[in-house]
Amino acid sequence: MVMLNRRRESGAVSLFLVVFAMLLITIVTLGFLRIMLADQQQASLNDLSQSAYDSSLAGVEDAKRALIYYRTVCNQGDQSACNTQKAIINSTQCNEGLRNVVATTPNKEVQVQQSQSSGDSDLNQAYTCVKMKLDTVDYLGTTQANTSKLIPLKTDSPFSTVTVEWYMSEDLGTEGTAVNLISNAAPKPLYLQKNWPSNRPSLMRTELMQFGSTFTLDSFNAANSSVTNSNSNTLFLYPTGTTATGKIVDTASFSSDVRQTSFGAPQPVKCTSNLNAGGYACTVTITVPQAVNQTGSDRTAYLRLTPLYNAAHFRVTLSDGALFNGVQPSIDSTGRANDQYRRVESRVDLIDTNFPFPEASVDVTGNLCKDFIVTDKASDFKDNCTP
Repeated sequence: MVMLNRRRESGAVSLFLVVFAMLLITIVTLGFLRIMLADQQQASLNDLSQSAYDSSLAGVEDAKRALIYYRTVCNQGDQSACNTQKAIINSTQCNEGLRNVVATTPNKEVQVQQSQSSGDSDLNQAYTCVKMKLDTVDYLGTTQANTSKLIPLKTDSPFSTVTVEWYMSEDLGTEGTAVNLISNAAPKPLYLQKNWPSNRPSLMRTELMQFGSTFTLDSFNAANSSVTNSNSNTLFLYPTGTTATGKIVDTASFSSDVRQTSFGAPQPVKCTSNLNAGGYACTVTITVPQAVNQTGSDRTAYLRLTPLYNAAHFRVTLSDGALFNGVQPSIDSTGRANDQYRRVESRVDLIDTNFPFPEASVDVTGNLCKDFIVTDKASDFKDNCTP
């Protein structure tokens, strides 16, 4: 008799291995798909957000055109037409202020597209609301070191002081929030440019230039402390810690310039030593004298700010509730791309940018050569020359 030994194998182990391998591959594949879809969605959102931002900037550019149109109308001398355009610019309805430069319907969005490209509308971009204000509560700006900024003090009502704030965390760059201040030196020393710390606020040169209804050139050179009114004054505001020795101020007067007093040195101004809470490091409120021959509010005034040593962001505000009148209009623009929205606020200097304000009578890089002529001819002297 022959005995046969048969082995019965069902293959369950192989089946389980195949199932688990398929599950593992499926999970890994789904994970990669999820990551890819998330990245694609984020890229799409970023693209739409940038497109919405671009749409809002398009609204800002159209607002600039509207402001230029307003200024052109006012420069023609027709006060009634100027007032009409001012009311249009200050309208509280979305896009109403643009009606002289763009075909708009109040409170309706404006499509962003080129007239010669019919396919632009398929991109579904528009700015939904643009509003402008000619009068602002402050003047905002930034300027490089040793470069001046001229600010017209053109207001809607009288004022008696100006408040100057300067140096923000943006000026510190990547150096943290700590501010380097002098706290134990009196008088305050002046350094070479290279020796002024990069995280120290600028020494702010603040100049006032103004005149009343009438003026003469000598009224800008008054050096008599008994003169109450003044047309030209200069203060050098030195950034100083609150624990410094000597007279430290958060209020000053333009009558304290070196021509009016014997102080003869930069005025130390209270500044904060850390910008972790934001805002400006230095703040000072300066009393503004009346102009010579000023009667009532017939004053034309300019404030010139020159941050020495370091660049600075700055802010200027006025007292007594006075607003800057058409000096730096604000533009509030909201842009859209599909269902994504971006909103920006801009400031525009509404002054003649074609007129360059000189920094100095002579400005050179390197050496300056001077030629002198000695002569005994009477005709060479200026006083004897024929104009």
